[in-house]
Amino acid sequence: MKRILLFVMTNLAVVVVLGIVANLLGVNRFLTSNGLNLGALLGFALIMGFGGAIISLLISKPMAKWTSGVRVIVQPQNTDEAWIVETVRKLSEKAGIGMPEVGIFDGDPNAFATGAFKNSALVAVSTGLLQGMTKEEIEAVLAHEVAHIANGDMVTMTLIQGVMNTFVVFLSRVIGYAVDSFLNRGNDQRSGPGIAYMVTTIVLDIVLGFVAAIVVAWFSRHREFRADAGAAQLMGRRQPMVNALARLGGMHPGELPKSVAAMGIAGGIGKLFSTHPPIEERIAALQNAGN
Repeated sequence: MKRILLFVMTNLAVVVVLGIVANLLGVNRFLTSNGLNLGALLGFALIMGFGGAIISLLISKPMAKWTSGVRVIVQPQNTDEAWIVETVRKLSEKAGIGMPEVGIFDGDPNAFATGAFKNSALVAVSTGLLQGMTKEEIEAVLAHEVAHIANGDMVTMTLIQGVMNTFVVFLSRVIGYAVDSFLNRGNDQRSGPGIAYMVTTIVLDIVLGFVAAIVVAWFSRHREFRADAGAAQLMGRRQPMVNALARLGGMHPGELPKSVAAMGIAGGIGKLFSTHPPIEERIAALQNAGN
């Protein structure tokens, strides 16, 4: 969960900041005396949209380390750490990816994988998960995270987020131009966009950004089923992943970093922002696979 929420929230922040800077610097070449130049606006939206997503992807690993307090295992300090590193190494070789960095962070049961590139990713597990699961269940969780890396999920999420960002930037400026034109109708003296345009676009960048986050979360939920299946394939059987999910379902979920804590809402609209399907659905999908 942390992996996607961090990415989505970082992306939203980056896009909003880029939008504010663009407004302050007057980077509005698509606004002319004759109205909107939609072609130029689309080009601007593509650069802003994919630029924000790519920046978020490139900083995803250091951001995850910082917000979660991950301690990367450079040299194992005990047999448990040595086992975790060796397990990730074996799973990575099976998956055909480079050895990720492996880390541990303090907290309730949780784990994540992140990084811009398959061969230089990060896999991290919490102390709560290590203490609350058997070795076979921990291995299944690690396999799930390695499957995310092998599937290229972070890059795929970046592409989806880039498309959504483009729509957000494009629509917010079209609507901002319409609002500004309506409020300043009859004023032939103005030479560029007014304050109404700037305020409207900033507000809509945020509001539509959350709508985009719902779409990205929906896509993320579907990727979880594939990672579960990938973990079962890496381990050679489904039961360890089923057991790990069942165990996780009975645990207190790990707390989110403060930077994304506002997204941790349960029930109602919170389901729209959920990056993971219900545990019961994931277990059922694994058990029914191949039937």
